[in-house]
Amino acid sequence: MASSDPAYPGQMTRRPLLRLATIVAVAVGFAVAAALAAAPRAAAAPGVKFGLTDDAWLLHGSGSLESRLDRLDALGVRVVRFTLRWDQIARRRPATATDPEDPAYRWTVTDPVLEGLHERGIDVVLQLLGTPGWANGRKPANVAPKSGATFAAFAAAAAHQYPWVRKWLIWNEPNQVRWLRPTSPAVYTTKLLNPAYIALHHAVRGAQVAGGGTAPRGSTGGVSPVAWLTGMHAARARLDVYAHNPYPLDPKRETPLTGGCGHCTTVTMATLGRLQKMLARDYPRARIWLTEYGYQSNPPDRILGVSLGLQARYEGEGTYAAFRAPKVDLLVHFLYRDEPNLARFQSGLVSLTNGRKPEYGAFELPLAQISATTLWGQLRAPDAGKTARLERRVGSRWRPFATVRARTGRYFHWTGKLARGMQVRVHAGPLIGAVVAIH
Repeated sequence: MASSDPAYPGQMTRRPLLRLATIVAVAVGFAVAAALAAAPRAAAAPGVKFGLTDDAWLLHGSGSLESRLDRLDALGVRVVRFTLRWDQIARRRPATATDPEDPAYRWTVTDPVLEGLHERGIDVVLQLLGTPGWANGRKPANVAPKSGATFAAFAAAAAHQYPWVRKWLIWNEPNQVRWLRPTSPAVYTTKLLNPAYIALHHAVRGAQVAGGGTAPRGSTGGVSPVAWLTGMHAARARLDVYAHNPYPLDPKRETPLTGGCGHCTTVTMATLGRLQKMLARDYPRARIWLTEYGYQSNPPDRILGVSLGLQARYEGEGTYAAFRAPKVDLLVHFLYRDEPNLARFQSGLVSLTNGRKPEYGAFELPLAQISATTLWGQLRAPDAGKTARLERRVGSRWRPFATVRARTGRYFHWTGKLARGMQVRVHAGPLIGAVVAIH
């Protein structure tokens, strides 16, 4: 994932600042507070919000920022996960740690992005990440702070800087060594999650604070998401939402709906039920945010990528997998644009040269075959309207075979005869979705 800073200076009316003594006392005394049962979560909006995360493209992509934000709006993006890098925003220790106007804080780099998203009514998940050297003994940014109080103070300052943000995510994939050291659910809970949870709930009315943010597997030296969640619960983690990145472990064999490992301690989209069962046991009130997801495409990734057609098909199937999971409130696609380094992510809706992949149309108009006789989809992009044609390929032409009307959430179902190998697509207003081959 890419990194960034925060935003929104004096134009936004802020709530009164918490006194530094209060927030530090709360954070330092967190061990006592953590023993309490998790507070009731704020009510979530009905239905799933579908969105995107790509900090690097939002901050530095081609064209103007306005054009990039307009592109998100036109795609039907309703939520953006965006990262506030503590180590970049507070490179020196603030004198008044909870005051966003303290000169040690630098909120200018990402101000325009967050302001623009807010103006367009696009919801934001603000992810807090990266420890500054002054807070962890001059160690790398993936090393936890020495005191949870310092992180709590930063969370409070960020909340006062962005009083309109209700969704907060604490760290990225802390169950992997590359993102957090020590890679321990107890350290994550006591030094990061719980202090931030307390600070954000004091600062933001109706805040939703997501913990976890786990990768689908621990990788070398890391901790599986199953063991991580168990460890968080043992450490008395406080959260309203559990966040997870359910990437496939074997993209060539695993689809969003099938092929997941039934006996593993990993969690992918195909085995999302494993996470739901654990949450029902340990955090029955918690919701789920899927904060990163996508399949890499070939081209350009000839090792881990799937074909362009499969990438588009999996976009629709992933949408359906999130839709049918009763506790999932968000599904966030990663990325908008492929990364220049082939060793990184090639899961963009567009290529490095900004050419649209079939997945671009699949994001606007996701379509999935959910049985031998049923198609399911969404008219997500605003220009799609509420009525669409289902079309099938006949020779070199496309011919309509049904008309569908969007219901609540802009979703539709169609049931009828589907022949194996038939190629179908959605045509809604000026938009044409990706081709899906019936299987």
